[in-house]
Amino acid sequence: MTDDSASRDAVVIERSFDAPVDLIWRMWTEPEHFKAWYGPDGAAVPVAKMDVRVGGSRLVCLEMDTPGGPVQMWFTGEYREVVEHQRLVYTESVSDENGNVLRPADMGMPAGHPATTEVAVELTDLGGRTKMVLTHSGIPADSPGAAGWAMALSKLAAHVEAQGIR
Repeated sequence: MTDDSASRDAVVIERSFDAPVDLIWRMWTEPEHFKAWYGPDGAAVPVAKMDVRVGGSRLVCLEMDTPGGPVQMWFTGEYREVVEHQRLVYTESVSDENGNVLRPADMGMPAGHPATTEVAVELTDLGGRTKMVLTHSGIPADSPGAAGWAMALSKLAAHVEAQGIR
């Protein structure tokens, strides 16, 4: 893969938070926090099962109201890297509620969409503030998934601020 195709096939978002790195880490690794911010505007997360250790699994349900009624999307994956307060890497695949991976085409995704993508979250402690770089490989930078991440990270910032921890 060339650098050019890598940048086209990945969402990379850098954000800084006025919060300590351990709080941002908890936002990504504790289900009750993750459920509070994950997903685009208008989405809810009724289920977030997270066994945060290398080889551990995850199962997340994203629920949205649509003109045709409520829709649930399930995602499963495996943690590949867990370096506390520094780096979290996991795979992500569309699945059923039991974690069985579904084919992207069966879910109405465009041809060529990978069955499994990878999310990497890198955190840098800036002395009470935190720099976060999110890289979601396998999702084009101009895709609806990129817009979803931007909305989710704005919700993350609001959730962090609501914690009142500085």
